[in-house]
Amino acid sequence: MPSPSDHKSDESPSTAPAPKKPKDFASLPALALELPFTLVGAIAVGVAMGYFLDRWLHTKPWFTLIFGALGFFAGVREVLRRLPGGNGNQSG
Repeated sequence: MPSPSDHKSDESPSTAPAPKKPKDFASLPALALELPFTLVGAIAVGVAMGYFLDRWLHTKPWFTLIFGALGFFAGVREVLRRLPGGNGNQSG
């Protein structure tokens, strides 16, 4: 007669995914070189969008400042998401 420990259900003891680990030695320096461009790129896109909206709507400098700030926050959020140990699926 089989013991209760022989029948294992399809339940896994932990459903939380394991943290991601770098695949090789070169991934961390590559990430360090990529992150500044991510931050500056998001700011540049926001400022450019704001600048062209300001020129079109004659509202200088309001859209440039607003979209520049939104680009800054988006860039910081993306940098924090890409950092090792950061949890990319946080709510809030």
